[in-house]
Amino acid sequence: MPLFLTRLAHLIDWANHRIGASVAWLSVAMVLVQFLIVGMRYVFGIGSILLQEAVLYMHGCLFMLAAADTLLQNEHVRVDIFYARASAHRKALIDLLGCAFLVLPVCVLLLYVSWNYVALSWSVLEGSRETSGIQGIFLLKSVIIVFAVQLALQAVSGMIKNAAILRAPQEAA
Repeated sequence: MPLFLTRLAHLIDWANHRIGASVAWLSVAMVLVQFLIVGMRYVFGIGSILLQEAVLYMHGCLFMLAAADTLLQNEHVRVDIFYARASAHRKALIDLLGCAFLVLPVCVLLLYVSWNYVALSWSVLEGSRETSGIQGIFLLKSVIIVFAVQLALQAVSGMIKNAAILRAPQEAA
C-alpha cells in the first residue's frame, strides 16, 4: 500500500477518534443538565425550554459526531452470522465491500439530500420556535453535513486498511 494512503488513513482515524472522544463528554453534560432540569422543575417549579433544547442538541451532536469513531472502533451494529467465524481476509473483503457499496453511497446520498435543507436553514438563520429556546437550529442541522463527511472519510480509511489486508499474503488456516 502506498505510504501516502497509509498516512491518509491514519490521519482520518486520528481526527475521527479525537472528535469522538471529545463529544463523548456530551453524555456527561447531558446527564448533568437533565438532572438540573428535573431538580428545577420538581424542587423549584421552574421550567427551562433552553435547557431542554440543550439536551436535545447535545444528544444529536453526540450520536452524529461520534458515529465515525464508532465505525473506526468496529463497534457499529453488525449482523455477524457468518462474519464472526470468517478469516481476517474474508472480514477485510466484507468490510471493504460494505464501505464501498453501502457506507459511501449512503453518505453521498445524505449529502445530496441534506445540502439544500441545511443551506435553507442557514439562509434564514433558523432558530427555535420557542422564544426562550436555542436560536441555533441552523448549527444543529449543519451537523448532518459533518456527519456525512466524517463517515465517508472513515469509510475511505477503512477501505484503505482493508485493501492492505487483502494485498497481504493470506495466513494458512
